[in-house]
Amino acid sequence: QVQLVESGGGLVQAGGSLRLSCAASGRTFSTYTMGWFRQAPGKERDFVAGISWDRSNTYYADSVKDRFTISRDNAKNTVYLQMNSLKPEDTAVYYCAATKAIYSTASTPYSDWGQGTQVTVSS
Repeated sequence: QVQLVESGGGLVQAGGSLRLSCAASGRTFSTYTMGWFRQAPGKERDFVAGISWDRSNTYYADSVKDRFTISRDNAKNTVYLQMNSLKPEDTAVYYCAATKAIYSTASTPYSDWGQGTQVTVSS
């Protein structure tokens, strides 16, 4: 089990950038696949990006591909989401999550979640 705390959200104009961080506690962080999800008001929680435990594989939702980059630093127990060319439709609460699954874009296999950080993109 890991405890996750997101940071880095805020208000940004369309076209701008933000970098989200997710700090994890626990010695086993490096064994988890990590993911970022987001949830806009009145909508379901959607997958955004994922990264394998050893950084060998990354995967993205089509809506963010070529704009967002997920990365991790296992020495710092932290996963990042660099978001560029932000659009108003990227506005949502962003969550990081951890899973022992090798790969998943569904939320169900993710056992540990952070509290979320708000990202608001103005037009």
